[in-house]
Amino acid sequence: MNIPDELQFMLDGNIGPTKQKAARLVVDLAVTARVNEFIRVDNAHVSGVSVITGGHGLRRFLKDISNDPDGQVTIPTTLNSAGCDSEKIEEMNIDYPDFLEQQFEIIESYSKLGIDAILSCTPYDKDTETLSGIGSWAESNAVCFSNSYTSLTTNRESGLSALATAITGWAPKWGLHIQKNLLPNILVDVKCEMNDPTDWSILGDWIGKNINPSWNLPWGPMPQIVGLSGANFEKKKALTASAANYGCPILWIDGITNIPPSNKYEGQLIFDKSDLESRYSELSPIGQVDLVVIGCPQASVGEARATAAAVRTQMELGNRIPDNRLWLFMSGQNYLSIEADGTLELLEEAGALVLKDTCPEVTPYNREKYNHLLTNSLKAEHYLTSGLNNMPTSVSKIQDCVAHAFNPSLSKGPRPELHSKKPKQIISTKIAKYGNFQSQGKGIPSQNHWTLSGKALVTDIPITYLGYVNRDSGVIEEPGHPLDGKSISDTILIYPKGSGSTVAPFVLMGLIYTNKGPKAIINRDVCPLTLPAVSLLDVPYAHNFETDPTMEINTGDDITMSLKDGEVTISVISRVTEV
Repeated sequence: MNIPDELQFMLDGNIGPTKQKAARLVVDLAVTARVNEFIRVDNAHVSGVSVITGGHGLRRFLKDISNDPDGQVTIPTTLNSAGCDSEKIEEMNIDYPDFLEQQFEIIESYSKLGIDAILSCTPYDKDTETLSGIGSWAESNAVCFSNSYTSLTTNRESGLSALATAITGWAPKWGLHIQKNLLPNILVDVKCEMNDPTDWSILGDWIGKNINPSWNLPWGPMPQIVGLSGANFEKKKALTASAANYGCPILWIDGITNIPPSNKYEGQLIFDKSDLESRYSELSPIGQVDLVVIGCPQASVGEARATAAAVRTQMELGNRIPDNRLWLFMSGQNYLSIEADGTLELLEEAGALVLKDTCPEVTPYNREKYNHLLTNSLKAEHYLTSGLNNMPTSVSKIQDCVAHAFNPSLSKGPRPELHSKKPKQIISTKIAKYGNFQSQGKGIPSQNHWTLSGKALVTDIPITYLGYVNRDSGVIEEPGHPLDGKSISDTILIYPKGSGSTVAPFVLMGLIYTNKGPKAIINRDVCPLTLPAVSLLDVPYAHNFETDPTMEINTGDDITMSLKDGEVTISVISRVTEV
């Protein structure tokens, strides 16, 4: 392996324990990705800031590393959105013990590491024309946006892998850093008019929902989309944000982005008017709406002005928003922009609450007041309905959202119950297996030798830790998922890879700290959302087996696994199918 001298110096512990840990993780990631080279990175963006996303796992880890005077970042690094607007926490009515104190603790720890606490999930919103070079970004929507529309290239990093790169300045040269991998693997044909940003948000989410797990997508879904036109910043942002819900790191749009040479597609999808209409019908508000939230990802200046235009129309009719029923989330930078042009004054005069430094999905809502949210974003809907908030959430265009904010009676009746409709079953191709099974796979360099045995918990569907794995119990809570209701605690957990938010490793770390995590993890594919946690906390980890263990091992099988000289052997001791 060609480890740069600078990185090796850190790896040897010559610049303190924090840089050594970070360097070890960077090397672990390189080995698991089967690469021998590293790349110098220009900038990083670190996720995992809110108390409810990072949890105690994040706080404990940051406390351990932030007191090292030699552990500061070596490249320009920015920080993702927090869980509240510290100046308006009373207006947000957050019902979470010591939330502000914990939030300040997290931000202070990151700041001590030399990270610029911009508290924004849209670091690309400053100036897309100047974004270029090699990044290590860990906010999923920002990854997909920047790869798709700017000259910056970044892999879909976890909060921990981005932090390790920020501290060392180096990343493995793999994935999207290699030009030959930047090819579409899905063709999506849009056969209807797409005039509103929410239409584009629905499309991105729909693509993710219709991915066949049998498709070979080593870098995630990377669609080439035909049939779209009339793109503006808000539409492009809405599309990439919702597509990122399902692991999409980049997309191409005919006539809007540069299209790489033709490629063999793993699958083709057709999105038509009936698909768009049916999703709007499924997502429309039924029952009392308690709160309208706009700005996920954080609202652009254009979205704020569109919201203000809809608000102005209502105000001209003599209406006012009761009880601050409209929350608009923005970056601090965009907040200053709308303050300067009068948009903020208009929104606040109407009764809206305009928040900075936070976003809808990482806010702990007071459930005594808010039990049904309405939003214009499928990214928000994806995470708000997950275990992260577990809130019934409806979706409409901005104009309709604003109308509901002004008039609570637009949607009458009992508040909806989450998952009151039968969830869509996520397609699994697993079948019961019998007989003997043994296979060889790979370990990671930071782990030298281990042997263990236990019960297998297996799925061929990716696991989304943030929002769909209970951070207190370790139970998977994703209706439609084959493992819904199953606990990962004390299991040998076998799955293809992680999906969803890039702060997933902090959830896993928290479960490991409290002994609610798995005793070992096996991934079919290299997983940048899983490996950082197991590397830093020394949980036995294996990957890239000769034969796919997600298909050959049953949940409940007794298995044994051992690591020696970098090679992992996994064997079935007894089959649950033969008991």
